[in-house]
Amino acid sequence: MNLTDRAYVRQLLERHGMTLKKSRGQNFLANHTVVEEIASLCGDEELCIIEIGPGVGAMTAELAKLYKKVIAIEVDRDLIPVLEETLGEYDNVEVIFEDAMKIDFRAFVDEKFPGERVCVCANLPYYITSPVIMKLLDASDCFESIVVMIQKEVADRFCAEPDTDDYGKITLAVQYKAAVEKCFSVSAGNFIPPPKVTSTVIKMNIRKEPPVKPVSVENMFKLIGAAFAQRRKTLSNAIKATGVNYTKEEIEDAIEHIGFDRNVRGECLGLSDYARLSDILILK
Repeated sequence: MNLTDRAYVRQLLERHGMTLKKSRGQNFLANHTVVEEIASLCGDEELCIIEIGPGVGAMTAELAKLYKKVIAIEVDRDLIPVLEETLGEYDNVEVIFEDAMKIDFRAFVDEKFPGERVCVCANLPYYITSPVIMKLLDASDCFESIVVMIQKEVADRFCAEPDTDDYGKITLAVQYKAAVEKCFSVSAGNFIPPPKVTSTVIKMNIRKEPPVKPVSVENMFKLIGAAFAQRRKTLSNAIKATGVNYTKEEIEDAIEHIGFDRNVRGECLGLSDYARLSDILILK
């Protein structure tokens, strides 16, 4: 049973009366080497794994060989008979047919993996990449790491540096919770069917402590949100446009105090800069 063989996968789906659903972003990996490389990124054999979107079970089977326990979350109930066939031999695998966006991951981990170290591994449909990742990061203290294959452009945004086109609010939100590394790219020809984009595998190592500790994290991200809501404005104008109770001069003075020109744009500041700016403004 080769779950990355194109002919076999087509026969498997046909046998169960199933066709791939474009609406669910179903692009299954058709390269066993890529599957092995992604699975190996999670960590050591004592880890437990949450997989989101197992497809026909190619990655799930590889994860089951490497790690202590695997729970796969699949939204498409048409895959029930397929996964029963492909994963039936693995006694350390459980498949749950639910929408990952509706799961309380803290409660889920407490129930399924009490006292265990947990990694998330996923080949995410591109249309829900950012919402799923942000949901996982909201419960980031439950995980040791998150290994995901996502659209290259999204990976570029997660890993972007200040003063670049890819840099934005989501960059800072992700980097506040995790240290992100690009692992390797996966071309469209490695999938069934081939998507119209290049994919990138990233690993998000969850931070035990945030890289910055502003007086108010909420205030810091309000400033970040303001800066990138109107990123072509100067940072002072973007902040002032939100209706804050600071004069433009007060905002500009705070920006100068942290070492930037009064007319700087928000895309030039890093996370530590926003933390310092937030503390100055919130204490005024």
